[in-house]
Amino acid sequence: MSTRDLVEGEAVLDDEENDEHSEDYDGEVREGAGTAGGYDDSSEEDEEEDDDEEAARAVREGFIVDEDEELEERAERRREKRKRRREEREREDEHLDEEDLELIGELNPDFQPPVAAEQSKFKRLKRGHKDRDPRQPSQGIDDMFNSDEEEDTGDYAQLSHRRTAHDEMDDFIEEDVFSDDELQQEREDLEIARPARKGITGLGATEAAGLDENALEDMRAAFGDGNEYLFALEMEEQEQEQEVDEEKHLNLKDVFEPSQLAEKMLTEEDNEIRLLDEPERHQIARKPYRHVVLTEEQFREEAAWISNLMLLKKRLDPELRDPFQRSVAKVLEFLVTDDWEVPFIFQHRKDYMIHASKVLVDDDDDDDDDNNNHRHPDGPRYTMKAEKLLNMTDLWDIFDHDLKFKALVDKRNTIQKTYDNLNSVFTVSDPIVDDMLATAVTMEELQDVQDYIHFQYASQLRDLALVNGSGEANGESQRRKATGKSFFERVRNGKAYALVRAFGITADAFAQNALKEGRRQYTEDPSERPEELADGLLDTDFSNSSNALSAAKRMFAEELVMSPKMRKVIRQAYYMNGVVDCFRTDKGLKRIDEQHPYYEFKYLRNQQLSDIARQPELYLRMLKAEEEGLVEVKVRFENFDHFRQRLYADIESDNFSEVADAWNRIRRDVLDLALGKLERLINRSVKENIRQECENHVAKECREAFSQRLDQAPYKPKGMILGTVPRVLALSTGTGIVGREPIHWTYVEEDGRVLENGKFKDLSVGDRDRGIADGKDVADLVDLIKRRKPDVIGVSGMSPEARRLYKLLSELVDRKDLRGAPYTDDHDDEVSDPLEVVIVNDEVARLYQNSERAKKDHPGFAPLTHYCVALAKYLQNPLKEYASLGRDIVSIQFRPGQQLVTQELLLKQLETALVDMVNLVGVDMNEAVSDTATANLLPYVCGLGPRKAAHLVKIVNMNGGMVNNRVELLGVNAQYPAMGVKVWNNCASFLYIDFENADPDADPLDNTRVHPEDYDIARKMAADALELDEEDIKAETDENGQGAIVRKLFREEAQDRVNDLILEEYAEQLEKNLNQRKRATLETIRAELQQPYEELRKQFVTLSTDDIFTMFTGETAETLREEMVVPISIKRITDDHIDGKLDCGIDAVVPENEMTDRYDIPVRTLYSMHQTVPAKILFLNRKNFTCNVSLREEQVSRAYRKPPAHFGSEWDERQEQQDREALQETTQRDGRTMRVIKHPLFRPFNSTQAVEFLGTQSRGDVVIRPSSNGPDHLAVTWKVADGVYQHIDVLELDKANEFSVGRTLKIGGRYTYSDLDDLIVNHVQAMAKKVDEMMLHEKYQAISKSDTEQWLEKYTEANPKRSSYAFCLDPRHPGYFFLCFKAGKSVPVHSWPVKVIPQGYELQRNQYPDMRALCNGFKLLFMNMQSGKRR
Repeated sequence: MSTRDLVEGEAVLDDEENDEHSEDYDGEVREGAGTAGGYDDSSEEDEEEDDDEEAARAVREGFIVDEDEELEERAERRREKRKRRREEREREDEHLDEEDLELIGELNPDFQPPVAAEQSKFKRLKRGHKDRDPRQPSQGIDDMFNSDEEEDTGDYAQLSHRRTAHDEMDDFIEEDVFSDDELQQEREDLEIARPARKGITGLGATEAAGLDENALEDMRAAFGDGNEYLFALEMEEQEQEQEVDEEKHLNLKDVFEPSQLAEKMLTEEDNEIRLLDEPERHQIARKPYRHVVLTEEQFREEAAWISNLMLLKKRLDPELRDPFQRSVAKVLEFLVTDDWEVPFIFQHRKDYMIHASKVLVDDDDDDDDDNNNHRHPDGPRYTMKAEKLLNMTDLWDIFDHDLKFKALVDKRNTIQKTYDNLNSVFTVSDPIVDDMLATAVTMEELQDVQDYIHFQYASQLRDLALVNGSGEANGESQRRKATGKSFFERVRNGKAYALVRAFGITADAFAQNALKEGRRQYTEDPSERPEELADGLLDTDFSNSSNALSAAKRMFAEELVMSPKMRKVIRQAYYMNGVVDCFRTDKGLKRIDEQHPYYEFKYLRNQQLSDIARQPELYLRMLKAEEEGLVEVKVRFENFDHFRQRLYADIESDNFSEVADAWNRIRRDVLDLALGKLERLINRSVKENIRQECENHVAKECREAFSQRLDQAPYKPKGMILGTVPRVLALSTGTGIVGREPIHWTYVEEDGRVLENGKFKDLSVGDRDRGIADGKDVADLVDLIKRRKPDVIGVSGMSPEARRLYKLLSELVDRKDLRGAPYTDDHDDEVSDPLEVVIVNDEVARLYQNSERAKKDHPGFAPLTHYCVALAKYLQNPLKEYASLGRDIVSIQFRPGQQLVTQELLLKQLETALVDMVNLVGVDMNEAVSDTATANLLPYVCGLGPRKAAHLVKIVNMNGGMVNNRVELLGVNAQYPAMGVKVWNNCASFLYIDFENADPDADPLDNTRVHPEDYDIARKMAADALELDEEDIKAETDENGQGAIVRKLFREEAQDRVNDLILEEYAEQLEKNLNQRKRATLETIRAELQQPYEELRKQFVTLSTDDIFTMFTGETAETLREEMVVPISIKRITDDHIDGKLDCGIDAVVPENEMTDRYDIPVRTLYSMHQTVPAKILFLNRKNFTCNVSLREEQVSRAYRKPPAHFGSEWDERQEQQDREALQETTQRDGRTMRVIKHPLFRPFNSTQAVEFLGTQSRGDVVIRPSSNGPDHLAVTWKVADGVYQHIDVLELDKANEFSVGRTLKIGGRYTYSDLDDLIVNHVQAMAKKVDEMMLHEKYQAISKSDTEQWLEKYTEANPKRSSYAFCLDPRHPGYFFLCFKAGKSVPVHSWPVKVIPQGYELQRNQYPDMRALCNGFKLLFMNMQSGKRR
């Protein structure tokens, strides 16, 4: 190697090592240059890889590293990098000195460089430069391949400073494939010389500058070596690194799908809601109307608008209407201006929802010493009478109405803007728009105005759109589209419009007459007849009088249709005279029979809208049936012809002449044409509005029912105050039978911890007198109760067996004298009461037992144990359990028509009920931080929501996990604020801090419902109750803080003294001095000073008999009642009675005199065990879950029929009779007798209809139908598999009459049954079980026969020495399967038919009871067949 070569390589190396973005490459070059020790610095690369792994792991684990910690880590890494760079530069200087020695050694032939193989690296680096010294010898083949591939990879890890500054993955660069132009550009970029950041040192510097070493030293002394400003360059590099780090920062949206972020509420919009100082529910509800800002005049209009809407449903005295409107206006101000939520207004602004008035008191009534009674020294005595104007539900309605009004204003503004544009560009001024737009109070009326504008000024609006177009090209395209005018525009712009004016009255004037508003507008008649006048108004569009007159009539009719006032007339009349009719469709004629739930409105007619309002779920079910295509619901204008005749008088002229008569006839024709269009138009909107009203009504009923379930305190242990949380032992058998299946149990402490759980097998109660010992688990139960001392035992289940468990436990408690925890009675004696056993509502437990939340809370528990946990926690706090359900709350049934309401509307109403109750009860802030169940209440706190609640818990944990006072939530004496002032004002009084557990210097008012804005009033009342003067107050507060007075009141137990305060004087002073109405608030403060956060919910509600019956059986009074015919399963037969069980689990008893009508036949011959027979319920005991039934044919044939709910003109009996006759005729024409059989599975279907009906049903489902074989036959169709249905012909014997079912039923001459239930259970269902057994067998192939044979071929090819067989379905012969078998590779596939029979399977006329026997039987048959062939 020459000296020149080495110097050039050194210069290139210097340029590269100054690039501080690629330390790894520098290390390799130094190693290649023959540095001592071969130093390779890969620490930064390892550190970056570690950082990447940590970031990936953080994303996988679902968390983001705290920003402060991340910044500190970044700063630490930058300091480490700078330190390493300084050390590397020092080592590089040392390396250069060694290279100088190598340079000198090269002149000496005896000296060899340490690593000659690395020379190729420097040569490869230099090859990119065109200005390479021509004296450099070219590389030979040996030089090109003298370094291995691994070293080459390192060489190309860095190509230029430009590339390194932007490439973040230098270690993984691969050579890209460029086009010729790109490659040339890349080479030119690489050839650009870069100024060195350090001074040029070494021989390369002297040779490049043309100076010797001495001259260069003089230059350095004068100008420096270029390192003086290195610190500035390093700062610039640090900023660049920071920018790169910021670019590398992963956002959540870079990792997760938008749907996942939205589900977890982690989108940017969610963050805005979380941090904005505005109640969360207000933000979400008002999001579409953020741009709508109301003026003062609009605000007053809104108050009147809402008041008028609410007064329609409220029954208030006339003198209370003005106070009511003022109250609504004030509530609106609180909601909109102050941004207070409904619970805050209801709790702290009650005085504005109450109208108080002074009422004189008779002098005779002197025995009333109430504080509300006053006597002025010089005047009469009076009392204050308070009328409650608004309740909590009204406040939520006002909130909803406010949103609707904003939508109304938004649409009005849009229309007004369009109208103003028309006015400014075309000078349009329309009094109809001016009048109707200002007075419109519904969206329909605004839509009417908009339709009118678009009809009346269609051409102007098109021109306006062109003026506001986005460009010439766009305008040209629109202009080409708009060249053709509509029919009505041609009439309006032609001579025919004079005929329209000749009608003598405008559409608006006619509508004014119909509305009976203002002075009557009279119609003027022209002097000519219509045809004569039309002859003089012809043009190119309408060339004869009839066409012109027809066009004028259509135009005037359209003007009537588009008139906002005319639409208002028809709409008002429609609501006053509208009726609802329901007509069955052809599909509904066959589908809706007398047992169908839709039958109650199949022929319903003439339902007044007032009737619909009383039963909204009926109308919603009608619409549901209409969606299914079974009925058609029509809203009709009753007595429309009479209404039409009245309108004729408003449009006709009063003149008497032939001309007037001719014009009046045309006017009537026009009105008829317009009314037909208007009726169709208004009908759609009226029908939709009724649906919305019915949905809202049902949703509010669900809200009311839910509120009642929420309004119950925890179960109150004996001797404890209301609100005390009990210790609970919960037990259940689920759907199991007591004594057979285990009884699961859990014990839950009052703090919600599950301390013990297990199973009991035998809790039967013994009898000492009879020598019967207790069950083996009774002692364990007694020990558990005595050890844990629960306050109550909770029991529930999913069958009537839970009632048996309840009775068993009650008997055990009584026999073993098991008692609850002792307490002190009124005489200070310690007593204890027998332990109470309670049946618990399990609607929450059923949802909880299999939920993900249950698995997360208690991973190792069985589902039934989860069920018991939920029962126990329901007894401890029903509110927490309902709140924990979240959106699943809609799964609970509150009202019959609930499923007909949209889930969003239902969820919204149920959420308001939760918000009301949570804010009534309050939330312990510190408990919410540590307890998940309590934290579930936070989203329903006033001002909060799911986002703000989660943020609140996070901030409290960041501040140490404890809140000592309410103002800490604002950041006072805390590191981070949890919320803004507005949200804090909303939620402060509903988040309480337990005074006993918090800081002893904390304010005791933070543990009350008193809002911080009223703390001074509360302290004043406490001081007055303690009779402290100002000096005492000052001394007490100076020594012990602001809360000292109230603390002293509690400490001295002087709370009762606040009852002596006269609150009227306080209220008068506050209203006089501060203009604040606080009378009701003062009552709240007095109550809170006596008992902070007193439990205001009602006592825990024990379930009624009907509720328990429905919960255990699923049956209601409508679905199961006396006189109904139901199937029962016979469990035991004796001579004097029969025991059975209904499908719902109720025990049935058949008395001796109700077993049969045929006493000549033994009972055991007529009936058998496990037989299912129809029975009529004679008596139903809902408390004991028993019923007496009759099996006599006389009783069963007279089934219960629900009495008609509608009579007379409301039910179309004529149509009903016609349909019956038509169905009977159709049946007879098809060769069948129409039979009506009282059986739940009977349908008047033919085979095609039966198959269609069973198409969506499960495998094994059955339809009983008439048979075409005659009146003594029935057909049974059952679903064998998808697309496979078997039709069974049933012969009836011993028939009482032509239409009754035979007492003996035969199938195929082989099987005999006593009734239809016996046939279904022992024939059809028995075969269905065998089909299931076949299809679940390992040898069954769920494929066709050809595919099965192909499978056997492949199997024997793979296993030549083995034979195989398989079963598959025979779809052409329902009830049959193929048994396909192949005895070897060379043997063809054979198949035998297998018939399914009630007793099992039939193969080659041999019967087999199960699949195992069938397989073994087949093998024996095959072996016998083979041996026969051999013989």
